[in-house]
Amino acid sequence: MKKVAVVMGSDSDLPVMEKVFNKLKSFGIPFEAHVMSAHRTPDRAADFAKNAQKNGFGVVIAAAGMAAHLAGVLAAHTTLPVIGIPIKSSLDGLDALLAMVQMPPGIPVGTVAIDGADNAAILAVQIIALTDESLAKKLIDMKEDMAKKVIEKDNQLQEKLK
Repeated sequence: MKKVAVVMGSDSDLPVMEKVFNKLKSFGIPFEAHVMSAHRTPDRAADFAKNAQKNGFGVVIAAAGMAAHLAGVLAAHTTLPVIGIPIKSSLDGLDALLAMVQMPPGIPVGTVAIDGADNAAILAVQIIALTDESLAKKLIDMKEDMAKKVIEKDNQLQEKLK
């Protein structure tokens, strides 16, 4: 099974990123987490991305706030899918969101909501599951469980309204 690279621009992103770690663990996905900066350690970030596929990664999740160029820098140096998580730090995270979604042609960054760590992890799992049937089954089970919970809540509401 391919690993997921989880890269954050600062250790201050850790409270959001712990959701990624927990979700990946719940699916049994191996991952590595690193702190790198697009601006303060650009060579390190580029080298990591250039070697990510060779090092067994199948997806990169990159989180950053403010200027949020990390996901784009990583995407510029790999052909692996890169999922960006804009971190709410300034301007309510809109600056980070725009930095990630406004990528030039040929350098895509699949971007989730501001602080959207759960969806970033699930998207990474879905990508890895393209070549892993047991993982795909876990995703199906997760979605069925979510549906059951919504139906239960609706049933409770209907009982309350009687």
